[in-house]
Amino acid sequence: MEYLEFELPIKELEEQFQKACAIGEESDVDVTDTCKQIEKKLNETKKEIYKNLTAWQRVQLSRHPSRPYTLDYINAICGDSFLELHGDRTVKDDKAMIGGLGKIGDQSFMFIGQQKGFNTKTRQYRNFGMANPEGYRKALRLMKSAEKFGIPVVSFIDTPGAYPGLEAEERGQGEAIARNILEMTRLKVPIIVIIIGEGASGGALGIGVGDKVLMLENSWYSVISPENCSSILWRSWEQKEIAAEALKLTAKDSVKLKVVDEIVREPLGGAHSNREETFKAVRDKIISSLEEMKNLSPEELVEKRMDKYANMGVFKG
Repeated sequence: MEYLEFELPIKELEEQFQKACAIGEESDVDVTDTCKQIEKKLNETKKEIYKNLTAWQRVQLSRHPSRPYTLDYINAICGDSFLELHGDRTVKDDKAMIGGLGKIGDQSFMFIGQQKGFNTKTRQYRNFGMANPEGYRKALRLMKSAEKFGIPVVSFIDTPGAYPGLEAEERGQGEAIARNILEMTRLKVPIIVIIIGEGASGGALGIGVGDKVLMLENSWYSVISPENCSSILWRSWEQKEIAAEALKLTAKDSVKLKVVDEIVREPLGGAHSNREETFKAVRDKIISSLEEMKNLSPEELVEKRMDKYANMGVFKG
């Protein structure tokens, strides 16, 4: 298991615990009390560290290499019922954006989301979760199909941003994202958005307009990453921790600012520390969110969604 810098005290205690247990198994020495003491200290240290995480530490957790990605959630929630759909019918199939049909129980959903890789080869294959215009056009095609058949949409956000390359701009990156935002505001089926890792800039907004926007506890949502913000303001990445605090990008800040509706709690140590518990929490939230909207007509759904976004940022002096 990989540890982040602020998790090193936990790593030391876990190693001590494993060594003490190993000694007890390999010899006749009774180390039960020692193991209990170390275990107690380990739990207390975990609680203390994860209770007082800074904004930058939450950004680090959102990027943890063992953290589950979009396909992990979909496969865990849907099992064998997920059918991936490909292509934007114009240019090609963008591997950074995935989508398809799946079932939770008897209810069908159209799942879309950015997908990152878990090693060098797959990260390159998935373009590090940064979608090209054809990725957003594929997502829109799938959402329109869902609307046609009355199927709710679930969108998983996990991207450092839309791909900023020259070829992406030539093929209309800005227009593709803007088109998605417009179309999602008036889509006549429920849209549930879940930020599971990084939610950066227009790359997140391109599939981020929803009736219910949920955010995992250790994810982040902002117009820019802390590193890029620091490089613009201070000409280096060294002030990224200050930038992270100033950007108000944590789940708690996002709910307070009313850009996100609800926080999905993660297991102690982050989503990667207990994947099954995280998958169950997300699954339950999807079901309960749909339950809240099931009695709304398509017209009421669109009206409420538009009112929600029109009221964001309104200030009354």
